[in-house]
Amino acid sequence: MAEVKKRIHIDLGNEAVLRLYGIADENLRLLERAFNVTIIGKENKIVIKGTKRDSDFAEKAIAGLKKRVEKGMLLSVVDIEGVIEEARFGKKPEKKNDSGVLDDGSLFVSSGRDYVRPKTPNQRDYLKKIFDNQIVFAIGPAGTGKTYLATAAGLYFLREKKVDRIVLVRPIVEAGENLGFLPGDMKEKIDPYLRPFYDAIYDMIEPRIFRELLQNEIIEIAPLAYMRGRTLGNAFVILDEAQNTTIDQMKMFLTRIGAGSKMVITGDITQIDLPAGKKSGLIHAEEIFGKSRGDEGMAFVSFSAEDVSRAAIVKKILEAYEKYEKS
Repeated sequence: MAEVKKRIHIDLGNEAVLRLYGIADENLRLLERAFNVTIIGKENKIVIKGTKRDSDFAEKAIAGLKKRVEKGMLLSVVDIEGVIEEARFGKKPEKKNDSGVLDDGSLFVSSGRDYVRPKTPNQRDYLKKIFDNQIVFAIGPAGTGKTYLATAAGLYFLREKKVDRIVLVRPIVEAGENLGFLPGDMKEKIDPYLRPFYDAIYDMIEPRIFRELLQNEIIEIAPLAYMRGRTLGNAFVILDEAQNTTIDQMKMFLTRIGAGSKMVITGDITQIDLPAGKKSGLIHAEEIFGKSRGDEGMAFVSFSAEDVSRAAIVKKILEAYEKYEKS
């Protein structure tokens, strides 16, 4: 079918236009994916390219988003998918509950991929506890989805405007080399330590959008030492590799939490790289907070080899090591 080009003038102020377009034009990208069109938004002008049928659907959806923005609404993925369904069928979607999460706990985190889906009952419980508590500790072996699912939850909370930013934190435990003697500026020195965050996020959102979020400080990736003296309000904060924190570092980190924030602390207590004689802050936190059952806004999740989501051989490797250590 022949391609048509539609031009739309958005009669809104600059701030409202930005809300309609979304962070790094994410809302427009979601409409593109839904209707198989190309949408270019510049200031208050939008150009839609596609078949007449698909372009008409996209135009209706943009009109629906505009009405919501005019009412002062902060657009969430639920709103956007609602106008997509209305544009197509004249009715709202029925597949999700009020929170915008599928019944199996799956999260829609970006227009660039399908839902992020927990693969085991323990992973579903993990996401539920993140939603229900202010602080969640996730302890277990590598490959169980601790960091990946926490990052997905952070991106979901950001999309839904439940937080203003995501802060991703890791302790830096130097293995034989002092950071000061490594080549490059500070970012180049710490990037290798923070690479797991990059890998998880690149799997969920486009690299271009990720770079823009970093530049605008909507996503911040930093070593644990940079958290001292800060108060993190309206943020989704993840501390990864928490087994390599000291007791003092863990106390410092937990007391950074501010109003409207959530914290997820992940770690594997079988892979502690601290100097001999230093007790892990994660083990200490489990000892003093481990009996919390959510009534204090804090919860613990324990993962095992049964929750490994990587290649099947990883599960076998972990089970062999566990069997050896017990014997």
